[in-house]
Amino acid sequence: MSRKPVPAQTGDRSRVELVFDKPQLLAQLFGQYDRNLIALESRLGVYITARGNRIGLEGSAEQVAMARDVLNDLYGRIARGEDVDTGLVDASIAMAAEPTLDGIVRADAGDRAPSVMIRTRKKTIVPRTPAQAHYMRELTSHDMIFALGPAGTGKTYIAVAQAVAQLITGSVQRLILSRPAVEAGEKLGFLPGDMKEKVDPYLRPLYDALNDCLPAEQVERRIASGEIEIAPIAFMRGRTLADAFIILDEAQNTTPAQMKMFLTRFGENSRMVICGDPNQTDLPGGVSGSGLNDAVSRLEGVEGISVSRFGRGDVVRHPIVGRIVEAYEGAG
Repeated sequence: MSRKPVPAQTGDRSRVELVFDKPQLLAQLFGQYDRNLIALESRLGVYITARGNRIGLEGSAEQVAMARDVLNDLYGRIARGEDVDTGLVDASIAMAAEPTLDGIVRADAGDRAPSVMIRTRKKTIVPRTPAQAHYMRELTSHDMIFALGPAGTGKTYIAVAQAVAQLITGSVQRLILSRPAVEAGEKLGFLPGDMKEKVDPYLRPLYDALNDCLPAEQVERRIASGEIEIAPIAFMRGRTLADAFIILDEAQNTTPAQMKMFLTRFGENSRMVICGDPNQTDLPGGVSGSGLNDAVSRLEGVEGISVSRFGRGDVVRHPIVGRIVEAYEGAG
C-alpha cells in the first residue's frame, strides 16, 4: 500500500517504522479499503506506507508520534478481541493528544489493559476520550456526579455500565434509573395503553444501555425482583434511596423543584449520577429555567460532588454526529 504523501504542517520531518508480530490482524487494523489509515493521514497530516507486517510513518515528529500511538493502541485492542470501527479510530486519535492517560494510548502499551475500565457481564467498557477517562474515575471516587454535554458523548451509557458493575459486585443492592417524561408535541393521555406503556418510550434509552451490559434474561429477572427499577422522575417523590446506584438521565428537562426533590432522595451507601445537556431542553414554555443548570450553579464545588463536562470532541457515535453538534452550536 502506498499513497501520495500528505504534507506535514508543523515541526521537523520524522520517519518511524512499526513492526507488528501478528500479520493476520492487520486487515482489521487497516480497515476496509484502508479507511483507518486514510483517516490517520487526513487527521494527523502523516504519510503512511505498508509492506507486509511493517508500517512506515512520515511527517512532523509530533504527528508521527501521535500516529504511532494510535496504531499501537488500535492493534492492542484488536489483539484483545475488541472491534475497531471508525468512531473508535477517531476517538483514539483524539486521545493520542492527551499525555497523561498512561496505559490507554501509549506507544509502549502493548497488550496491557487500560488503567481505567468498567467490566460488565457482556463487555468491558474503556474510555474513548480523555473526558470519558476522567468521568470514569470520578464515578469511582464521588458520591454525586453531574455529567454535562451533548448527545453521543457516553454520559448515560458509562453511568449505566458503572451501575451494573457495582450491582454485580454487590457494592450496591439496587439500580434506579429515571428520566423526566417530558411531552414533546403529544400529550401522554392521548397515547394508547396503560401508564407503563405510556412512559416506556421515554425510558427506552435506559433499557438499551442495560441490555448492552447484561444478558436480556438477567435484565428482566432483576427488574422483576426490584433490583433494577426504571421509572419517571415523578415516581421518586417521597422516597429515600439507600444502598442504590441512582441515575437521572435527560436532567435538563427537570424543573428546579423536581431536581431538588430528586437530589434529596439520596440515602446511605448510595451513588447518584445526573446526566444532561444544558443546551438542549424540551421544557414547555412558561417554565422558569432548567433544574440541571440551577443545581450545577448551586452545587459545583460542594464536597463530595463532581461535575464532568463533555464537548463535541467527545462525541463517540458516528463521526457525523460530532459535526452536527458543531454545526448547531455554531448556529447558536
